[in-house]
Amino acid sequence: MMGRNRNAGKPGAKNPGKTFKRIMAEIMGRYKLHCVAVVLCLIVSAVANVYGTMFMQRLIDDYITPMIGRPDPDFGPMGRAVLGVALVYLLGAFSAWLYNYLMIFVSQGTLKNLRVKLFSRMERLPIKYFDTHAHGDIMSVYTNDIDTMRQMISQSMPQLISSVVTIVSIVTSMIILNVPLLIITLFMVATTMTLSVKRIKSAGRFFVAQQQDLGRVNGYIEEMMDGQKVVKVFCHEEQNFAGFKQLNDALRESAYNANRISNTIMPLTMAMGNLSYVLCAVVGGLLASGGYLGLTIGTLVSFLTLNKSFNQPINQVSQQSNAIIMALAGAERVFDLLDEAPEVDDGYVTLVNAKKDENGVITESDGRTGLWAWKYTHKDTGETEYRELKGDIVMDHVDFGYSDDKLVLHDIKLYATPGQKIAFVGSTGAGKTTITNLINRFYDIQDGKIRYDGININKIKKADLRRSLGLVLQETNLFTGTVMENIRYGRLDATDEEALRSLGVKNFDAAVVAIGQNTRDSILVSVLLKEMGIPYLIAKANDDLHAKVLRKIGVDKVVFPERDMGVRLARSIVTPSVLDLMELSGDYQLAEILLPSGWEGESLRSTDARHKFGVNILSVHREGHYLVAPAPDMPFQSGDTLLVMGRREDVEKLRK
Repeated sequence: MMGRNRNAGKPGAKNPGKTFKRIMAEIMGRYKLHCVAVVLCLIVSAVANVYGTMFMQRLIDDYITPMIGRPDPDFGPMGRAVLGVALVYLLGAFSAWLYNYLMIFVSQGTLKNLRVKLFSRMERLPIKYFDTHAHGDIMSVYTNDIDTMRQMISQSMPQLISSVVTIVSIVTSMIILNVPLLIITLFMVATTMTLSVKRIKSAGRFFVAQQQDLGRVNGYIEEMMDGQKVVKVFCHEEQNFAGFKQLNDALRESAYNANRISNTIMPLTMAMGNLSYVLCAVVGGLLASGGYLGLTIGTLVSFLTLNKSFNQPINQVSQQSNAIIMALAGAERVFDLLDEAPEVDDGYVTLVNAKKDENGVITESDGRTGLWAWKYTHKDTGETEYRELKGDIVMDHVDFGYSDDKLVLHDIKLYATPGQKIAFVGSTGAGKTTITNLINRFYDIQDGKIRYDGININKIKKADLRRSLGLVLQETNLFTGTVMENIRYGRLDATDEEALRSLGVKNFDAAVVAIGQNTRDSILVSVLLKEMGIPYLIAKANDDLHAKVLRKIGVDKVVFPERDMGVRLARSIVTPSVLDLMELSGDYQLAEILLPSGWEGESLRSTDARHKFGVNILSVHREGHYLVAPAPDMPFQSGDTLLVMGRREDVEKLRK
C-alpha cells in the first residue's frame, strides 16, 4: 500500500519543541489547576527529602557529638528534632501520593480527549486517506503512539520536575555546607551531562524510526489478516512471510539501535556519580581531619549523602529522556493525523422532504412524505428551486486520476435514466468501481462534469448526495452489535417493521421468536410477524399467561424451553432407567430407556413388546452405535438402551 512509504527517508523528529508545546497545550487546556497542584506537591516532596538529608549535619554536630562521653546525656532535644523531621517526611509522603493520584487523572483524561479528537478527525477524512495509509499504521497511532504519551505524561514529566526541584534543593544545600566540594560535584555532573546529551541525541532519531517501523509492521499484519482468503487462494504464504520478515527485521534493527545507545546512559551516569562520591569523600575527609574550612564530620556526612542523592535525579533525567523521545515521536504521529485536512464539502444543494400540490408544484415539507426533492438556491439570483429526486445520472467528458499526472479514466461519456439498468463489464482495474466512487464523490474529477438530476454533483452537499444513493459494496462488513442494528445502519430512524421487511420476511415459511425475558417485545414482534404474513410462527413463552397471549394473537406453536428441559431432567432423576424422554402430540411419548430386567438374551419376537406393552421399539443403542429397525430375532445384550414410542402409560408399564 502507498501508505508504507509515508515516512520514508532519514528518520527524526521534525520539530520536537513544537510537539512538546502542543502536548502541554492539550494538558493545560483542561487540567491547569491540577497541574499547578502537582507542581506544588512535587516541590514539597523534593524539599522534604532534602531537608531530611540536611538534618544529618545537625544530628551529628549538634546532638550526637556533644553527648559523647557525657555521663547523663539528655535525649529530649534530639527526640524533638527527630520528631520534627518525621513530620516533614510525612508531609513529603502525602505530597508524593497526591501528585501521583492527580497525574493518573490528568494523563488518562488527556489521552481520552486525544482519542476523541483522533476518532472525530478520522471520521471526517476523505476516502483517499484510507486508500493510501495502511489500516494497521493508523491503529498504531491509537495504541502504541498514544501509550508512549501516557508514560510521558504520567511518569516522565513529573519525575523530571521532581528531579529538577531536587537538584536545585541539593545544590542550594551544598552551597550552605561546603563550596569546594560543590565545585568537584558540579564538575563531575557537567561531564556526565555532556556525555549523556550526545548519546540522547544519537538515540533520538532511532526512537522515531522505531515508532515508524512499528506502524509499518502493524499495517502489514492488518493487511494480511484482511486478505487471508486471497493469500490462501494464491498460495502466497511464503512470499508474505518474507515480506513480514523484512519489516520485522527493520523494526528489530531500529529498536536495537535506539536501546543500544540509550541503555548505556544510566550505567554511564552511575559510574560518574560513584566517581564523584569517591572524590568528594577523599577531599572532604582530608579537610575534615585537618579542620580546614570549618568542615565538620556532620557536614561531611550530610554532603556525601547529598552527593549520593545527586546521582538519583541525574539518573532519572537520563532514563526519562528516552521515554520522552519516544513520546515525542509518537505524539508527532498523533498530531500528524490530527492535522490531516478533512474532506472538503463546498456543496450547497440539499435533499429535503417534499410535497406536491394539485398543480404539481413542489414545496418543502416538515414531515416525512416519501417524496424527496433537491433544494437548489441559485447563487447568482438567490432564487430557491425544488427539483424532484429521480436519479438521472450524466457523465460528460469526465477525466479522472488518483494523481494528477496519471489519468485512469479519460473522456468518459455515459448516462443512466431513471429505471434503467446498466452493467459495467470489464477486467480488474478497468474503472468499474471507480465510476461508482466518482458518483458518490469519494474522489473529485480532474475535468468534465457529473450531473445528478441536472445538477452538478460538486454543488450538492456530500452527505445529501450519498443519502440519496444506494451502494452495495463488494465486501460485507458487519459492525459490532445486533443484526437489527446492522440493518438500521442505512437509516437509524427505521422502525422494527421496516427493518424486518427489508430482510424479506414475507418470503419466510416459518419464523421463531426466541426473545427471552422481555415479554412485551416478544408479543410485539410476534404480532408484527403475523401481520407480515408468516405462515408458521413458533414463539417462546416465559409463563402460562405469556403463552395464552401468544396463542390469542395467532402464534402457531408455543414452547417452554426451560420448563421442558426441567421436566426431562426431573424425570431422568426420578426414573434412572429413562435416559431421555420427549412428549409428542396427545398422550404419546418418545423415550430412551435402559434394557428392562430379564430381557438379556431375548429378542423382539420373544418379548412381543408391541402386543404385551403396546409400544414400538424403534432402535437399539449398543456400544456407541444405533441399530435402527432391529431384526425380530436379534438378541438383546446387557447395556443396551431402547428407543421406544407409545402411550405414556404403556411406556411407563414397560419401564417398570
